[in-house]
Amino acid sequence: MTHQAELARFIHFFETVSKDNVGTLAELYTADAFFKDPFNEVHGHAAIIKILEHMFTQVDEPRFVVTRFVLQGEDAFIVWDFLFRLKDRGHAGQRIHGASHLRFGPDHKVNYHRDYWDAAEELYEKIPLLGRLMRFLKRKVQA
Repeated sequence: MTHQAELARFIHFFETVSKDNVGTLAELYTADAFFKDPFNEVHGHAAIIKILEHMFTQVDEPRFVVTRFVLQGEDAFIVWDFLFRLKDRGHAGQRIHGASHLRFGPDHKVNYHRDYWDAAEELYEKIPLLGRLMRFLKRKVQA
């Protein structure tokens, strides 16, 4: 395998992840892989799998769509949209725009995964009461 082939496998996994296949994530990451997003910072397969399993309990119809990617050496940068429906909040679909920085180890597996997305804009502003407060604060600090 090469980093290019593993990146393709990684993208395919996240674009097709389901409750039934989330455990196969361990094939893509090193055993001690680091993962960080705006809410989590963990190490290892079990902890990363737990985050994805939790995603399926929190939202309906979650799916990732990768729109761009770049691979240079051992580092990859992926731009994605996360599409989902909030549970108990009607049927309106939601979208979070984000990006991930990945680093591959010598075995071509991911040993570093950091997600970047604006939790305030992409999530908090969409929650009715909290959203009003976030938009108010945003207006106050804008020049």
